[in-house]
Amino acid sequence: MPSTDDVFQLELREVAYSHPHAVTLTDLAQTYYRDIYGAPDSSPMPGDDFVPPRGALFVGYVAADPVAMGGWRWHSVIEGWPSQRPAELRRMFVHPDQRGRGFARTLLAALEGSARDAGADATVLETGFVQVDAVGLYRASGYVDMPRFGHYAAEEGSLHLGKLLRSDS
Repeated sequence: MPSTDDVFQLELREVAYSHPHAVTLTDLAQTYYRDIYGAPDSSPMPGDDFVPPRGALFVGYVAADPVAMGGWRWHSVIEGWPSQRPAELRRMFVHPDQRGRGFARTLLAALEGSARDAGADATVLETGFVQVDAVGLYRASGYVDMPRFGHYAAEEGSLHLGKLLRSDS
């Protein structure tokens, strides 16, 4: 169990998708995807999607070191999902050396809050069944199965999860 001190060591900063630390963490994430899937994430990821008011991207720092990142961007209404303004979570990643310290949970809560503050009524995401720790985090954070959507809708190993956001939480 992460200590409270660990979680408070993570400082989140909103950055551009092209920020050098975001690029470095994206490259590390793509290496991770190659290792577990045999290929990088091929979904389109225009950097402008993460610029307010279209979305946001955050990098988490421990001291001056970038150790985590995640973003959200608007998504169109998804048939069969009770949301009129979903935000899609993207690029959730914690450096392997920093996992198990509560940083992903902190980042996820910040992304949900940022999306909610911008007017989102839900957050949605695609992940892979092989990402067991990520799936566990999302499920423990209230994410449920939802209709398939997006770039990986036809991929059998893809899991589609969503969470309705309450405006008072």
